[in-house]
Amino acid sequence: MTSLQNRLRAFGAELAGTCSEVWHYNRPTRTRPPFLVWAEDGEGDMSLNADNAKAEQTIHGYIDYFTLTEFDSAVDDIQDVLAAHGSEWRLNDVQKEEETNLLHYSWEFNI
Repeated sequence: MTSLQNRLRAFGAELAGTCSEVWHYNRPTRTRPPFLVWAEDGEGDMSLNADNAKAEQTIHGYIDYFTLTEFDSAVDDIQDVLAAHGSEWRLNDVQKEEETNLLHYSWEFNI
């Protein structure tokens, strides 16, 4: 089984190619859009145990992408990373935040 930290670093590096500002867990307060924040939050439901040991571990987490651009191509780039990483994922929500005028995309994933 591949190291948890190595898998997370590799996933973060792939996400870093989708936009200029990619942050793990949270972002600095003065970050300008577009930006992406991602985080793992625990073990995923797709993990497997065999012979009283962990045979395969999946990690569950979220990606939030904020942009001012309608039809931003980075959205497809993010989904391409999720698909290429062999992960189970879904687009949870897309909303326009009235206060900031940002488009906010949110995905849930298991890698």
